[in-house]
Amino acid sequence: MSSPTPLRGSSNDGSDSSPPSIDAHPHDPFSTLNGAGRRYYDTDDLEYPTATRRDTYVSENPTEPGFYDHNSSYDPYAPHDTDSDGDYAQRYATSAESLNAQRTGHTLTPTFSDYHSGGGLPEAYPAWSTERHIPLSKEEIEDIFLDLTQKFGFQRDSMRNMFDFVMQQLDSRASRMSPNQALLTLHADYIGGPHANYRKWYFAAQLDLDDAVGQTQNPGLNRLKSQKGKKAPARGKALNTALERWRQAMHTMSQYDRLRQIALYLLCWGEGAQVRFCPEAMCFIFKCADDYYRSPECQNRVEPVPEGMYLRSVVRPLYRFIRDQGYEVADGKFVRRERDHEDIIGYDDVNQLFWYPEGIARIVLDDKTRLVDLAPAKRFMRFDKIDWNRAFFKTYYERRSFGHLLVNFNRVWVIHIAVYFFYTAYNSAPVYAINKKNIPALQWSAVALGGAVATLIMIFATLVEFSYIPTTWNNTSHLTRRLLFLAVILALTCGPTFYVAIVASNGNAGTVTKIIGMVQFFISVAATLLFAIVPSGRMFGDRVAGKSRKYLASQTFTASYPVLTGTRRFASILLWLLVFGCKFTESYFYLTLSFSRPIEVMVGMKIQGCNDKYFGNNLCRNQVAFTLAIMYVMDLVLFFLDTFLWYVIWNTVFSIGRSFFLGLSIWTPWVDIYQRLPKRIYAKLLSTSDMETKYKPKVLVSQIWNAIIISMYREHLLSIDHVQKLLYHQVDGANGRRTLRAPPFFTAETEQIGGEFFPRGSEAERRISFFAQSLTTTMPAAIPVDAMPTFTVLTPHYSEKILLSLREIIREEDKNTRVTLLEYLKQLHPIEWDNFVKDTKILAEESAMFNGTNPFGADEKAASKADDLPFYFIGFKSAAPEFTLRTRIWSSLRAQTLYRTVSGMMNYSKAIKLLYRVENPEVVQHYGANADKLERELERMARRKFKFLVSMQRYSKFNKEEQENAEFLLRAYPDLQIAYLEEEPPRREGGEPRIFSALIDGHSEFHPETGRRRPKFRIELPGNPILGDGKSDNQNHAIIFYRGEYLQLIDANQDNYLEECIKIRNVLGEFEELQTTETSPYSRWEAKDLDASPVAIVGAREYIFSENIGILGDLAAGKEQTFGTLSARLMAWIGGKLHYGHPDFLNALYMTTRGGVSKAQKGLHLNEDIYAGMNAFGRGGRIKHTEYYQCGKGRDLGFGTILNFQTKIGTGMGEQMLSREYYYLGTQLPIDRFLTFYYVHPGFHINNMLVILSVQIFIITMVFLGTLHSSIKVCQYTKSGQFISGQPGCYNLVNVFTWIQHCILSIFLVFLISFLPLFMQDLVERGAWKAMFRFVKQFGSMSPLFEVFSTQIYTHSILSNLTFGGARYIATGRGFATTRIPFSTLFSRFAGPSIYLGMRTLIMLLYVTLAMWTPYLIYFWISIFSLCIAPFIFNPHQFVFSDWVVDYREFLRWMSRGNSRSHNNSWIGYCRLSRTMITGYKKKKLGHPSEKLSGDVPRADWRAVLFSEVIFPVCLAVLFVIAYMFVKSFPIDGKLPPSPLIRIAVISLGPIALNAVVLMLFFMVSIFIGPMIEAPLFGSVIASIVHILGLLGMIGFFEFFWFLELWNVSHAVLGLITIISIQRAVHKILISVFLSREFKHDETNRAWWTGRWYGRGLGSHVMSQPAREFVVKIIELSLWSSDLLIGHILLLMLTPPVLIPYFDRFHATLLFWLRPSKQIRAPLYSIKQRRQRRWIIVKYGTIYILAVALIVALIALRTFPIILSKAHLILLI
Repeated sequence: MSSPTPLRGSSNDGSDSSPPSIDAHPHDPFSTLNGAGRRYYDTDDLEYPTATRRDTYVSENPTEPGFYDHNSSYDPYAPHDTDSDGDYAQRYATSAESLNAQRTGHTLTPTFSDYHSGGGLPEAYPAWSTERHIPLSKEEIEDIFLDLTQKFGFQRDSMRNMFDFVMQQLDSRASRMSPNQALLTLHADYIGGPHANYRKWYFAAQLDLDDAVGQTQNPGLNRLKSQKGKKAPARGKALNTALERWRQAMHTMSQYDRLRQIALYLLCWGEGAQVRFCPEAMCFIFKCADDYYRSPECQNRVEPVPEGMYLRSVVRPLYRFIRDQGYEVADGKFVRRERDHEDIIGYDDVNQLFWYPEGIARIVLDDKTRLVDLAPAKRFMRFDKIDWNRAFFKTYYERRSFGHLLVNFNRVWVIHIAVYFFYTAYNSAPVYAINKKNIPALQWSAVALGGAVATLIMIFATLVEFSYIPTTWNNTSHLTRRLLFLAVILALTCGPTFYVAIVASNGNAGTVTKIIGMVQFFISVAATLLFAIVPSGRMFGDRVAGKSRKYLASQTFTASYPVLTGTRRFASILLWLLVFGCKFTESYFYLTLSFSRPIEVMVGMKIQGCNDKYFGNNLCRNQVAFTLAIMYVMDLVLFFLDTFLWYVIWNTVFSIGRSFFLGLSIWTPWVDIYQRLPKRIYAKLLSTSDMETKYKPKVLVSQIWNAIIISMYREHLLSIDHVQKLLYHQVDGANGRRTLRAPPFFTAETEQIGGEFFPRGSEAERRISFFAQSLTTTMPAAIPVDAMPTFTVLTPHYSEKILLSLREIIREEDKNTRVTLLEYLKQLHPIEWDNFVKDTKILAEESAMFNGTNPFGADEKAASKADDLPFYFIGFKSAAPEFTLRTRIWSSLRAQTLYRTVSGMMNYSKAIKLLYRVENPEVVQHYGANADKLERELERMARRKFKFLVSMQRYSKFNKEEQENAEFLLRAYPDLQIAYLEEEPPRREGGEPRIFSALIDGHSEFHPETGRRRPKFRIELPGNPILGDGKSDNQNHAIIFYRGEYLQLIDANQDNYLEECIKIRNVLGEFEELQTTETSPYSRWEAKDLDASPVAIVGAREYIFSENIGILGDLAAGKEQTFGTLSARLMAWIGGKLHYGHPDFLNALYMTTRGGVSKAQKGLHLNEDIYAGMNAFGRGGRIKHTEYYQCGKGRDLGFGTILNFQTKIGTGMGEQMLSREYYYLGTQLPIDRFLTFYYVHPGFHINNMLVILSVQIFIITMVFLGTLHSSIKVCQYTKSGQFISGQPGCYNLVNVFTWIQHCILSIFLVFLISFLPLFMQDLVERGAWKAMFRFVKQFGSMSPLFEVFSTQIYTHSILSNLTFGGARYIATGRGFATTRIPFSTLFSRFAGPSIYLGMRTLIMLLYVTLAMWTPYLIYFWISIFSLCIAPFIFNPHQFVFSDWVVDYREFLRWMSRGNSRSHNNSWIGYCRLSRTMITGYKKKKLGHPSEKLSGDVPRADWRAVLFSEVIFPVCLAVLFVIAYMFVKSFPIDGKLPPSPLIRIAVISLGPIALNAVVLMLFFMVSIFIGPMIEAPLFGSVIASIVHILGLLGMIGFFEFFWFLELWNVSHAVLGLITIISIQRAVHKILISVFLSREFKHDETNRAWWTGRWYGRGLGSHVMSQPAREFVVKIIELSLWSSDLLIGHILLLMLTPPVLIPYFDRFHATLLFWLRPSKQIRAPLYSIKQRRQRRWIIVKYGTIYILAVALIVALIALRTFPIILSKAHLILLI
């Protein structure tokens, strides 16, 4: 056994030694004279003992009981667990590697031989070998890990995992630098270097002061007045001095100690579980552990600490605290607490406790002693005694309110509202004119009020900010100071106006007054500029960039933004100067000047001759003023929309310009792209600088190119004919020597060669052209394969399809599906299917010949054609698994499966082997003819440089099929690693199950008993790791198994290609870490070293491979193309790109030391990836974007799944707006970068909200203008603008209607411009013809309807999330959208988000059309129609007559079921669920099956409900009442009509009162008769009668109103709008104010109708529930009636297309982009099914016709009296 000796001296680290500080304190960790640490720092006079470090261990044999001293009295940790007391001294269950301990040379510990068990390889870490002068041998490093494990009680498997982790890191770095330098840089990155998070935290939390002179001197603790002590010397406090002493200490540290610190940090991190999300908490744990290790107490310990003690005493208490914030135990199960984010102390709150000394001082033990009052070396051993509940508190309140938009984005509101005020006030002179005379002084002063508006915005933002920041520390002092400053500025910008107005009204305005007004104006402009440009966090006392150490943590962790330099900063500023320059110019001339004319005529206009019984003429006289006020709001919204329009235009221009600069354009000549491709492959993809010149470039390039072409052939993209024309061939040369002939593809002179070399428009053409184009861009040079860094691809997997089964591909999904998956795929990929079939036939022929039969004999040609049919239909003729598997794989590689992802990403392995072989011909020569050995050598290199880790959370719970598929993956790709969760039952009854994180790969052995693979590592977790929305927790539990320096995050629906994988070295070069020097990172630090920004994330393009699958696939692909490529290209350049998950590359060490690759608080971090990007960005990491590399990506393909995805994005954005990251970015970024961040992220969604708001406000404006137009005489003008005489008493409103046209045009342009980026991107990358064709195809397929609808879905998602919460992960589904969804399902899914709003707006639009028609309204009709019918338009086979009638039947059944027994698909269930966002659920659970039908929705906050559900609906109702009262305030035939207020009140509230009476009567019937009748349908009968009466009541009241209006259509429609708004307000008030929480079951509903209230499990609620249910039923009756009517109106809208023959063919062509001849066939039914469907069609078709006839009759009722009167006249004659 070797006897490792610690390193002596510091000569090996390549650095000079610096003298230690002479006046250092004994406890100073920087001091090399520290006694306790004496053996750990390099000094020349130290001698180390030569004895092996293994001499502290009790036993040499791990199987002996003495290995851990079970009888030791040492147990400093009090037992916290209920389930594992006393078990920690025993060995854990062994994993695979532990069982191999006996085979090794070292008996104490398992060897860490080749981690990949590839079979007897001599060296697992080749770059870390003895011949390379390594500072520490593998055995010495192993000893360090063993020593730490025994000192701290880490798990052995975790130790083994982290040992391999460190060795792979060292091997990766040492392959391109000296081993000494590798260890130095690793230590610098983890612990002590300029960019190490630990070093930054150490100084931010002022721990240098705590360690240097004892805790008494820490200024943070002094602020707490905890202890008194004398002041430290000034130089001890100076940050620069401390930094220098830190550098010296790090510089003189021995390599042994460096590695020990890395090992200790990683061992702490490796078992950290959820604590890994709190990086500074991890730093604190490591600091305490490191202090303890260096203490004599630890060094003098002999007996080892029991295994698992670290997990139990340090991690588990923290884990339990975090878990208990969100979950509680109910009936032995963990259930979600009904808490919103503001009441949950989340990961960020936990983490931020460790940022400040005051926070660390809050950590107290059970006996109330503060942890900081203990000596640093004694803190770690008291961790189990810490009372974490008393330490943590909220550091930022994520309150659910719109105030976040005001605080975070105050500069956006200031820029827009203040400038709008300046513009509009200047052009609204008539408003403040005195006696119709414009006074200059007053105009200056009035315009200057824009500054006061800006100041008020800032004051409100500051006041709201108080509610988000805790007042526990001096957090709010700067807010108070800011408020005082703002109050002064408000006085300066607002006060003079009072003086000027008084003087002007007295007629004394002179020069002095004018000067006061002008000074006020310029102060206002200065104030507005100040508020618009300076971040609010840095205003009036900069906490962030200040020199005070008090706020160093805020600066370090939230505002260390990477600096933009030179042209990038110039471009950033120029972009926004152009955007706002164009915006302010256009807005002034187009919006404001056009609005000045309506203002001129409308100010002071009073309506004459109107009156009302109760209000007189007070309301109606001022109708014009009300209208003008709404128009001002309308103009403001358009002012906001303009900005986004200009942003889109300039963003596109800049991005396209950048793409030309990079060389990415199809307009580059063919000769430049393709003929130069071989030279570019050689120059850019191959590392040829070290190669011998005897190999011709052509030889090397040919191997790369041929490999790419052959890979495409194997993927069935190319036929053999195409391959022959694309390959390099060996031919006979002129002198008889063999030579290489380049493929004609490279020598062709023309671009028109599509069909010759590859199928036109095929995937092969796309891939080859992108590959060729991408090599024209600049990219980092490639370094040799053996020197490249190791990297890992990480893919989280939950339940995504792994491999399609035969049943799934050749059988319809369900009765609503008209096609098998295989048939559909064959239609989508006909060329690839043909190639596949040819390949399969050849294989079958060879197989048959091998087996002795030849089915393809010459005499059987005719028969063989028939025999070939099975191949063309299903891809195989024999049911042998190898043939069926081929078809399954072919299908899986064209669907969104994990197999596609794995096979794609495994191309990295092929690429590395290919590059290694091409660049190292001597390796090929060395192995000569022994192909097996050569392949093993290539595999060794690929395995060393690339790992693929799939985090299969559910692997241990897979069903048989999933298990088989996963096993198939492991057999196909043995190097694939799978991390999964394994559960063991609790050790004690009542305890929690034990959960382990385990790792297997294709080399893992099978367990003989279970048949499962034995894990390589099996590490216990503190509890269930899935506390959040799943994905981030899944990534986190597996992150400890990644290897190497970089991570690529990939989703389970992605793909990759060999030609892209070949570029991997270039992509990794983007991290700017491959060119190394041998100078120590600790030799000298300058300001630029500390300020430099490392690259944290490198983004990449995505190609959406589902783009050709119909209109919806193309739209989803287009969105990804514009955001992921066009926008990302510019954003990365000007520093605005964040992290969006896939397929980004991450600097793994940088990200894992800063909280991981995503964040995980449930709900809040729904879009988990972007938080990692914001975190990295705020901490100083640069985020880049590569144009030359792309991955494939699948997208949602169905209408429902796309909108599910958009709902997830929308609700996720709502959560982001609540988050502290947005607060930090919004209040601290410089203006240009803030605007970039805003418009790329939240601004897009806020713009969507404003688009929908603009449509609604515009319609309301038009309703008010319509009331004026229809009620008063409007002056008429000729076309030349001449007033037409003879119009006495007319009102001059013509300019108002001109302004309306401007507004409509603005809204239309904002919508249209959203198509510009995609068109321009296609124009540049695909050419003019393809861009135009795609544009026309999208418009022809009704994409504008989808865009309008999706805008509303985004808006509704954000608004409902900010109001009610409830953000959750939605599994969007990634299948092909060929299934028809029933009408009732679509109605229930989209009624709340869109259909109700669409219907209400449609009625308003009808009134506007009746009152004042203009052709411009057509655009609004289309838009509003799309809100109502888009879900049905994009539903496959929606217009098949038979299915349509079956749909109607299902709709009626859906409306009526669920009253006698619970049903999981009923209107009553939908209605209850939509109500619970407001009411919430009762916590009591009764175990009823129907409880499962209800979601887990927390109750909304009363403030949010008050505004959205009470105030807003009431205000709308009041507006429409005013409008209705105005049109009814004019006399008819000289007489005033009856009071419109009474009329509208009776018609609005009458149906509600009638419902109440009917319900009370039938309640009596059911409660007295119900219990006596045993009929199961009694409840349904009562419910049906009541619902029909409710419907008749609603219709009756409408007809009565129709009659009262004397058949005046426009008045009736306006009255209907008013009635609907009043009823809506009443319903919302009843739900919000009068309803208590819902039961999770539906027993009360059935109790109401059956009269049986007993036996329902209501308990004490049985007395109160009937009263509550009475209110509920009043609401439900009205809603049911309106939903039934809305459903019929929708069906009526959809009826015309159903009646057109072959319309379904046309519709399917639009949706799927398949020619009618290729379309999906009609389903086949049996005779019985056909008869059944015929009867349904006849029966329900008749019912529908009668219903439609009734609706038409009721609406056309006015014609009946006319017909009757005419008939009467005829009779008289």
